[in-house]
Amino acid sequence: MSKQYSQLNLFIRSLIFSIYSIVTITLYSFVCLASCFCTLRFRHSLIRYYMYVYFYVLKVVCHIDYRIEGLENVPKDRVGIIMCKHQSTWETFFIPQYFHTPAPIAKRELAWVPFFGWGLALCDPIFINRSDKKTAMQQIVEKGKRCLAAGRWVLMFPEGTRIPYGKIGHYRLGGARLASATGYPILPIAHNAGKFWPRRKFIKRPGTITVVIGPLIESTGRKPEELLNFTKQWIETTMTRI
Repeated sequence: MSKQYSQLNLFIRSLIFSIYSIVTITLYSFVCLASCFCTLRFRHSLIRYYMYVYFYVLKVVCHIDYRIEGLENVPKDRVGIIMCKHQSTWETFFIPQYFHTPAPIAKRELAWVPFFGWGLALCDPIFINRSDKKTAMQQIVEKGKRCLAAGRWVLMFPEGTRIPYGKIGHYRLGGARLASATGYPILPIAHNAGKFWPRRKFIKRPGTITVVIGPLIESTGRKPEELLNFTKQWIETTMTRI
């Protein structure tokens, strides 16, 4: 954006949005809890509705918008493993907007977080124990197979944690192993959300986030290491462009 904002202006906008987030997530978590006996599709529709309003408020208050390239790469008759760049909180809210009933892979400790964790648990994610790598890998493959067979996308952030904008994290094999073991494709996603909503930073900066959805990476007959390297190369090469 060409318009300039003072630090005070950015602080006030970020404060207003933070208050909005805390209040609405707290209240809406009780709405989600009330839907615990409803179908998974209905529970996800509640979350998508909230996300729609959430991104609208983010645009109005903090002047953060987004644009998407590559929506045509999302197949209508197949699912697979989404492997997405992880820079911000933003992308964790973005994915449910465009992939219905996705199964995110998340550390089990998140389920214990009040309000946010309740909503996450109702999405029926794949919770793993990250302190036990062998068990975590088994959980990813076993639970991931069931979700894929049920027609759900599996969402993974291969870097494991949010990485500052412009940096490259350590890509983990979990998603690639799941793809190799099941024959389902990988759908890579690159974005620059960390440029406008940085990790562990209060101030959010105006601008337009670019999201690029890549072509499917077929996994049949390919080893996990090969799949991971190909996915990482596509994501990081795309990052240099956006």
